[in-house]
Amino acid sequence: MPFWAKEMPKFTLFNARSEDADSKPAFRDSFKAKRCLIPADGFYKWSKGADGEKDPWHIHLPQHQPFSFAGLWAYNQALDITSCTILTAAAQEPMKQLHDRQPIILDPAVYDGWLDPSTSVPDAKGLLNHDLDGSLEFYRVNRAVNSSTKDRRRNDNANMIEPLAA
Repeated sequence: MPFWAKEMPKFTLFNARSEDADSKPAFRDSFKAKRCLIPADGFYKWSKGADGEKDPWHIHLPQHQPFSFAGLWAYNQALDITSCTILTAAAQEPMKQLHDRQPIILDPAVYDGWLDPSTSVPDAKGLLNHDLDGSLEFYRVNRAVNSSTKDRRRNDNANMIEPLAA
């Protein structure tokens, strides 16, 4: 949610393309000085299954190591909302097998530079090349991850990241 927005947008700005986030009105101010890390230990992507339904894939680092996505944040005073977005880039191997884009997972060695508001925009963009994306692993998980039931807690458990039995 950009600081200047006067109302909630029609579409969420959950992801930002790293290639041009520094020049897009919704993200350029945050790219200058409001960079953040968004911690995780995995995420999902979906592909079209042989039956036409969506197949979820759990994506993670080896041994499910925690990591941080490169992110941007903003505070919108008029709406009293603090929000963030995850930066994405063209997919590398092995993610190319699932999708054409992927979130940027920063190497911990560049965290300080990424978070430092005095890091210039060109230098910050360069830090995005220091990623762990090539180390990602993935496997299919149960389609219950896609559940849109009113009681989502039913599927909010550790089984959602278990590999699907072959």
